[in-house]
Amino acid sequence: MPTARGSLSWSPATAHPELLAPPVAAAAASVPGLLVAEIDPGLADTAALCDAYGVDLARSANCVVVAARRAGVTTYAAVMVLATHRADINGVVRRHLGARKISFAPQDDAVSLSGMEFGGITPVGLPDDWPVLVDDAVAEAGEVCIGSGVRRSKLVVEAAELLRLPGAERLALAAPVD
Repeated sequence: MPTARGSLSWSPATAHPELLAPPVAAAAASVPGLLVAEIDPGLADTAALCDAYGVDLARSANCVVVAARRAGVTTYAAVMVLATHRADINGVVRRHLGARKISFAPQDDAVSLSGMEFGGITPVGLPDDWPVLVDDAVAEAGEVCIGSGVRRSKLVVEAAELLRLPGAERLALAAPVD
């Protein structure tokens, strides 16, 4: 039966800072039970990861960075959604952030502001003033596989720990993909 861990070899994240982006390594000790596993960076994208390593797609959570704008001010936020779901960015997320316009953050902005690699961005270690919006399905998934800030590894964490991150909020913001 597939799990969030799949066939990967997991170790405490704090013991392997070389497998983490610098801001993730700095924050790892604040997340109880955080584990890391090295992967082939060419298999970092969700579908490839789940197929190659037997990670359950329904236990794989993606972190999307959005840019919300209102009155000339841009606010960045992280949206956590299961790989089996699609977030309502233009509806629920936009309204929750009080934005007139919202979009996926430009790749250069997401990378430079987070200090993480594109395709590996994770809520662990994001700037404290960024909202981290965690979908209900992620919060209820138990253990989830998430990014590590780099494409050469993944993290496993109890989803409840995501709700303890700075700026974290639980919302009904996604629906299953048919």
